[in-house]
Amino acid sequence: MQTPLEVDFRNIPPSAALSAAIRKRAAKLETFCDSIVGCHVTIESPHHHHHQGVRYAVHIRLTVPGKVISVSREPDTAAHEDAYLTLHDAFDAAQRQLQDYVRVRRGDVKEHATQNGRPVR
Repeated sequence: MQTPLEVDFRNIPPSAALSAAIRKRAAKLETFCDSIVGCHVTIESPHHHHHQGVRYAVHIRLTVPGKVISVSREPDTAAHEDAYLTLHDAFDAAQRQLQDYVRVRRGDVKEHATQNGRPVR
């Protein structure tokens, strides 16, 4: 990455273990695309009024040449009560989007011909 990884914790205390997990997953993203300009990860506990355990939301913003890839995992299911599982889900989604970006940049994905915004038949 051209700029250092940024990790923010909101409404939860910073955790060295979570930071290490984030850094490990971000490093893995670089194996799929070596032209990542920057990565910003935010992990938060958005609601203090909950009926069950603490739920976590993760937001990942990857900056690559010509595009910004954004991934959010909001606390909507019980699976989001585990911060590591939520991180795993978010980074998997970011990895899929990054792989799609690389395929398009490489020319592996064909674009359909259009004329005046409509597909040519």
